[in-house]
Amino acid sequence: MARKLPQIVREIQEKEIPSINYAYQKNISYSQYSMWKKYKKHWSLQYRDGHKIYNPSIHASFGTAFHETLQHYLTVMYEKSAAAADREDINGILKENLRECYMSDYKKNNNQHFSKPGDLQEFYDDGVAILDFIKKKRNTYFGKKNWYLVGIETPITMAPLPKYPNVLYLGYLDVVLYHEPSNTFKIIDIKTSTNGWKDKMKKDEDKQFQLVLYKKFFAEQFGVPKENIDIEFLIVRRKIYTGGDFPQKRIQEFKPPSGKIKMNRATKSLNDFIEECFTSEGFTEEEMSPNPSKWNCTFCPYKDKKELCNVGINS
Repeated sequence: MARKLPQIVREIQEKEIPSINYAYQKNISYSQYSMWKKYKKHWSLQYRDGHKIYNPSIHASFGTAFHETLQHYLTVMYEKSAAAADREDINGILKENLRECYMSDYKKNNNQHFSKPGDLQEFYDDGVAILDFIKKKRNTYFGKKNWYLVGIETPITMAPLPKYPNVLYLGYLDVVLYHEPSNTFKIIDIKTSTNGWKDKMKKDEDKQFQLVLYKKFFAEQFGVPKENIDIEFLIVRRKIYTGGDFPQKRIQEFKPPSGKIKMNRATKSLNDFIEECFTSEGFTEEEMSPNPSKWNCTFCPYKDKKELCNVGINS
């Protein structure tokens, strides 16, 4: 039997989120902002000029499949019971999700394989190990008592800058939970990683901004005080180092700072992106400057398309 949901959770779940009218509105996302921040020319070629290049990877296929699998497990756990979640054939669900995600990417890649033989099995085995760890340590990472599932892939649609009402930020929150006694929410973003996040990745402010902005827009869209919202990256490791005095865990939890100063910095950076790339009517026509470097140009999808960008270090 499903638990009775707190009123605030019901109100959020029932709130109608405005859809984007692509006839006159543009949507932006964290991935767009992140690309612009690192490679402005890349952003303009892909999003403004329409030169989209599809670069699939087994890592991306696995990431999508694992997200869907863990989200299914958590949905059953919170909406039914932990015992019901444990009875799910979660490994079988992961295998099917991984197969479907890979085949979808394979078709988008002109029916060309993009991984080596055996990769799917290896990634599947890694995913099973992560899921086994989560099931054993479930209460450590996903408490059930007094916690309620607000949503999976909860959408947020906001116009960050009032003077650009045609530019809407679109995001989907992996997992949102509500803790009734403290009247607080937790927004969790799941990240799949080979070896986990090192200090450099945790200190990457642009990476932190993803959840900081999610917190800001969730608060504004649903009328929740910002101070009542916690944010967390849940980083799952495919590979762990078992030697040494301190064996690694399959899961890292990282809670980026999200106070007023950090939120103002994230807001300003996103607004800079909007003001540089858009007008009140659509995309700006100004040329975006490339930033060539050995790293950028080596991994640039346009490195062999000189008609689109001829300023790379290998041009």
